[in-house]
Amino acid sequence: MFMKKHLFVFALTLLMSFTAADLKPVDADGSVTFTIKNFGVNTTGEFKGLKGTIKWDAQNPANSSFDVSVDVNTINTGIDIRDNDLKKETYFNAEKFPTINFVSTAVSANSVTGNLTIKGVTKEINLPFTATPRGNGYLFEGKFSINRKDFGVGGGSFVLSDHVDVELKVQAQP
Repeated sequence: MFMKKHLFVFALTLLMSFTAADLKPVDADGSVTFTIKNFGVNTTGEFKGLKGTIKWDAQNPANSSFDVSVDVNTINTGIDIRDNDLKKETYFNAEKFPTINFVSTAVSANSVTGNLTIKGVTKEINLPFTATPRGNGYLFEGKFSINRKDFGVGGGSFVLSDHVDVELKVQAQP
């Protein structure tokens, strides 16, 4: 009886460790990329400096939460002059607003709703995603679109599209 009780407690503890996890994004293994038309041509870029906390409960996603950010100063479009321009006040104003933040308000098995803050402006977005077990953590992948003007990015530029597509690949581990 003593052995069965300890085996049951061990199995229950093991099961609980697989159902809910406190995770941290692994910046080196993740990517936050964007695509926007500039002069009618798709221009891509990425941000690094992914940080934050992800509480993921695969058995009950509604108990999960995301609080993550990227470093605006890491913007990379492959052209240094453009990257430096994007850090200026007209675009991201990296000196005053060094991070882009996302904090969830509701999570389901395949989407997360939350507040995206860019350049001091917060808007609610819905992000469809997948969560795939990988190693001792999860790979979260998703795509969403925003209007750059909603966040005061890029001013009234006529050569820059208002529509921005964002793709996330976030490897998170304990």
